[in-house]
Amino acid sequence: MLCWSLENTRSLFMRALRLAVAIMLLASPAVAQIPKLNLLQDNKPAKTQDEKDAEDAQQKAYKESLKKIPDAKAPSDPWGSVRTDAPAPPAKSASSSSKPKAKSGTTAN
Repeated sequence: MLCWSLENTRSLFMRALRLAVAIMLLASPAVAQIPKLNLLQDNKPAKTQDEKDAEDAQQKAYKESLKKIPDAKAPSDPWGSVRTDAPAPPAKSASSSSKPKAKSGTTAN
């Protein structure tokens, strides 16, 4: 005859509970990756002819309002008359770019 003590039953219950929690924790990322299926693809009824006409009229009004917007002005340049047409390119000296300056070991303060 099997005789289960109260301590043995608690131990078995805790093992089963730990196993269930471990399986749940391991399975939760996999469940999160399953895409949700939408069986009702089209929840909205088809548009009536009146709704289609109203939408077309709204789009037409929107496009006409875009045509009424004035063109953007060219950016003003207050110093444009003072500047020359093209800035002179900076002169590169061969000695300064090819050889780095030597640092002196002493500083005069």
